[in-house]
Amino acid sequence: QVQLVESGGRLVQAGDSLRLSCKVSEGTFNNYAMAWFRQAPGKAREWVGAIRRIGSSWAHEGNSERYADSRFAIIRDTATNTMYLQMNNLEPEDTAEYFCAAGRGEGVYRMVHDYEYWGQGTQVTVSS
Repeated sequence: QVQLVESGGRLVQAGDSLRLSCKVSEGTFNNYAMAWFRQAPGKAREWVGAIRRIGSSWAHEGNSERYADSRFAIIRDTATNTMYLQMNNLEPEDTAEYFCAAGRGEGVYRMVHDYEYWGQGTQVTVSS
C-alpha cells in the first residue's frame, strides 16, 4: 500500500516562496509516477506538475517532468523518500488545497484518473 503524507502548507503573502513536502512509502519513487495537484473551493482538482518514476523505460523520451506554471518545480529526495513542490512568486490565485499523488505508468501524467494514490492535502493560502 502506498502512503503519501503532505505538509508545509500555510498562510503566505503574495510574492513569497513556499516549499511543500510529500513523504512517501519506501519504493514509491521506483514504481510510481508522481504528481502534485491542487483544488480551490468550488473548483475541480487541477494538475500542478508531474515527474516520471525512477527507472522509467521512457527515460530517453521527452521531458521527465512537466509543469502547469514555470513558477513551480518538483524536487525528489530519494534518501528521505520525500517529494517537494517548490513554489515561487506566489499569487492569491494559488490559494488551494495541495495534494501529492502516485500512479503506475512510465510517463508524465496530467489527469486525475492517472493516479491511484493520494495524500490528505495541505492548505496553502496566499494573501494579497
